[in-house]
Amino acid sequence: MRVYRRTRSAGKAMSIALIALVGLLCPVSSMAAGVEITDFRGETLRLDAPATRIVALAPHLVENLYSAGLGDRIVGAVSYSDYPPAARAIPEVGGYTNISLEAVVSKDPDLVVAWASGQGGDPATLARFEALGIPVYVDRPRQLEDIARAIRDLGVLGDTREVADAAASRFERRLSSLRERYSTRSPVSVFYQVWDDPLQTLAGEQFVGQVIRLCGGRNIFADAVSLAPKVGIESVLERDPQAIVASGMGDERPDWLDDWRDWPGLQAVENDHLFFVAPDIIQRATMRVLDGATTLCRQLESVRRDKG
Repeated sequence: MRVYRRTRSAGKAMSIALIALVGLLCPVSSMAAGVEITDFRGETLRLDAPATRIVALAPHLVENLYSAGLGDRIVGAVSYSDYPPAARAIPEVGGYTNISLEAVVSKDPDLVVAWASGQGGDPATLARFEALGIPVYVDRPRQLEDIARAIRDLGVLGDTREVADAAASRFERRLSSLRERYSTRSPVSVFYQVWDDPLQTLAGEQFVGQVIRLCGGRNIFADAVSLAPKVGIESVLERDPQAIVASGMGDERPDWLDDWRDWPGLQAVENDHLFFVAPDIIQRATMRVLDGATTLCRQLESVRRDKG
């Protein structure tokens, strides 16, 4: 177990005086107690008091902190942390693959939340944070249910359990409803396209693969070894998906999705089943992933209706 205590010498006397004053004015039972959680690595993290200055090292973690009722405690975040809109005003500390350790330290955080697949979650960076006495919670969502778990964990670390649990419960209810409605429907073969040049997709174990399965879809590259494999047009033509779903980089349907019309023999092209789901609502491990799932499920349902 890692126990983190703030022991900076500057202002120590003032801090002691303030603590004593608060002790006189407040009942002992209302004083903030330590909090403890086990993160996605299996590491037990204990803080002497709930976190009040948080740095988030992935955009989806910023969203989850807001969902947990901790948005006003975020003092630093990585680039592309743009939801909710208020998050755009948070000072940047680099990108999730190129974090500035100096910028993080300058925010004087009492908690860093990191994504296992980003720089903040790699062993070397974690070791540097530990050497500096900065506690780190590492997030590694692999199942859709892990989103609810992460939000609850953050609520514990910030002592906003009631808000976090309410948000997590809403997510779980909605997830259950979508799964019950769509997951056992007749399967629809799907090619999920991340980019056009090079032509790239996502494998079945990737987070999006779970959303596809939730909707009763079958990822035609589910068996790929790489999580984000580059594929050839010939392999897509061979698998002949019933639907092609594009993501791209922003909120607008990418022009390259229509390039598939050059291949009218594809089922997806013949039946006009070329769809778009904005990446932020299907690729980020946040509550909004169910907005993306709802969109995708309806799109695949339209494929079933057209099949008769």
